[in-house]
Amino acid sequence: MNNNHQLPDQKYATPAEFYPVYLSEHQNTVNRTLHFIGIGLMGLSFVTAMLFHLFIFFALMLVFGSVFAWMGHLFFEKNKPSTFKYPILTLACDFIFFGDLMMGRQSFKVK
Repeated sequence: MNNNHQLPDQKYATPAEFYPVYLSEHQNTVNRTLHFIGIGLMGLSFVTAMLFHLFIFFALMLVFGSVFAWMGHLFFEKNKPSTFKYPILTLACDFIFFGDLMMGRQSFKVK
């Protein structure tokens, strides 16, 4: 990783290949917490939309999924989200990261 927080110019075939890069861009505790909140709210929005047929919650999924993460990157991590370069892999890694945080495989606080 170079000093200006740019992602390496490389192709990744799977989320598993990309996940170490994803984690390197998520080293700030507040950023990790904001991602966790945003992804959690995304999930709750999906369940709400499906259970109550309130389709506005599908739109809110996009808001929750991006606003919290982008605030974390802009104000705390101070880097550009990988979403712009690797949107599908980043989304997949968001959910892997959320699960890892929930299961204790990742910590909110980076040493």
